[in-house]
Amino acid sequence: MKRGWFVGNFEPSVYKTEEFEVAVKRYEKGEHEKSHYHKIAYEITLVIEGMILMNNKKFDQGDIIILDPGESCEFKCLTEKATTVVVKTASIIDDKYINIDKSNEKSLEK
Repeated sequence: MKRGWFVGNFEPSVYKTEEFEVAVKRYEKGEHEKSHYHKIAYEITLVIEGMILMNNKKFDQGDIIILDPGESCEFKCLTEKATTVVVKTASIIDDKYINIDKSNEKSLEK
């Protein structure tokens, strides 16, 4: 599996489907994800352990974050370790867009 993703429309996958994607993601303090968004997919994140920063808001164990299509997201691990479960629906290949700047305009690189 790659970067914690194990269900979805990609290889390798333990269950291949276009309906959704699932990942268990583990992070260490300071690790981050670039600001990005999805044009089609919704992204749901459940914090299993640790504390994270998403879009300048702190979340910890038990918190659930739902991002709509087009909504940008920036992520950083704040504690020594953090674990999240991420579900995206639908599982669309190449539906991740990196923001060139943080103004959330649609001028992007893919």
